[in-house]
Amino acid sequence: MLGETTSGDRADRRALILVENLSVPFDRRVWQECTTLRDAGWEVHVICPQGSKRDTEPEAVIDGVRIHRYPLRAATGGPAGYLREYGSALWHTFRLARRIGPVDVVHACNPPDLLFLQARWLKRQGARFVFDQHDLVPELYLSRFDRGEDLLYRAVCALERMTYRAADVVLATNESYRDVAVRRGGRRPEDVFVVRSAPDTDRFHPVPPEPELKRGKPHLLCYLGVMGPQDGVDYALRALAKLRDEVGRSDWHAVFVGGGDTFDAMVELSRRLGLSEQVQFTGRVPDADLARYLSTADVCLSPDPRNPLNDVSTMNKVLEYMVMGRPIVSFDLREARVSAGDAALYAPANDEGEFAGLIARLLDDPEERARMGKIGQERINGALSWRNSQRSLLAAYTAAVSVGDTDRAGKRPHR
Repeated sequence: MLGETTSGDRADRRALILVENLSVPFDRRVWQECTTLRDAGWEVHVICPQGSKRDTEPEAVIDGVRIHRYPLRAATGGPAGYLREYGSALWHTFRLARRIGPVDVVHACNPPDLLFLQARWLKRQGARFVFDQHDLVPELYLSRFDRGEDLLYRAVCALERMTYRAADVVLATNESYRDVAVRRGGRRPEDVFVVRSAPDTDRFHPVPPEPELKRGKPHLLCYLGVMGPQDGVDYALRALAKLRDEVGRSDWHAVFVGGGDTFDAMVELSRRLGLSEQVQFTGRVPDADLARYLSTADVCLSPDPRNPLNDVSTMNKVLEYMVMGRPIVSFDLREARVSAGDAALYAPANDEGEFAGLIARLLDDPEERARMGKIGQERINGALSWRNSQRSLLAAYTAAVSVGDTDRAGKRPHR
């Protein structure tokens, strides 16, 4: 049982999870971590921003997890906007953490790499610090702003180093991130635990397809995910224009599900490319609607271009396509291959023409689509299952608590 693998025979351990990037439970990875810890006997608190359309209540208790939310305006206007956003988030996090009181573990999820400030304050009160590295922020900065290694880049590198140094245990989303924690962060390999993100297969599963979602076309193409500068929605749209104009295929309707900083710009790009009649932007949708679109899709798109961040990051959309049994077209990225394997076809990095050609190839081959979809589901239910991540998460907490118990016994832990 999960409860037998953690917490050192104490049933009253308290964990405080800090999130700035998304609300909870909308952040699916964080929510799965919350429920895993709850099932293992932890009292779990979360501090996170309020959502705009969901997760809007300042306080909530959901399935036994206590959630404390604060108002936050998303950054606009480049790096200066992020400084304003992060300053506000830190102030609210300190305010709410003081109200919650002492905890055994503070679990900080980046970005940004600033929550170590809150963690260090809680460590002085006896908490252990688990750093959950969702993104490599230096690579995110280079990929998002395309400014080169300037003063701000050096600053985010310094913040990452300070976060690694403050942490007792590091959670990495894949082996590439684990390598960075060891190589760049100077962490001992035994202090870094790979906790892969994975869809909740009990909640998120295929439903009967709905042909009317194809808007009268034989095929449906689907993109799911955030729409930011580094996410490649512009690559996908240009590839679809090539699919129509150069490959000569217009027998498809495409739906783009999700929102983000570049949503409006992508709608405008679609209009300029003459795709408005064939491309639909839904914004964020409920899980039930997402399952309908993915279950109907013939091909799913993962157009993240190769850049310093994407090449080593695990894309949640790829995993969600796989759990729904959908074949994928992706650019050739290191961690995309680790996740999808033969469930995807890979275009040379950032080559929109080849990306379009692979879409056409799959549209012409329903047997190949079915074979790839089955491979994806088998991978999600096997090596990439959340069950494996649960074991790693609880092992990480056991290691963190062991450090704390050693400190309280008056012994200096081996570091």
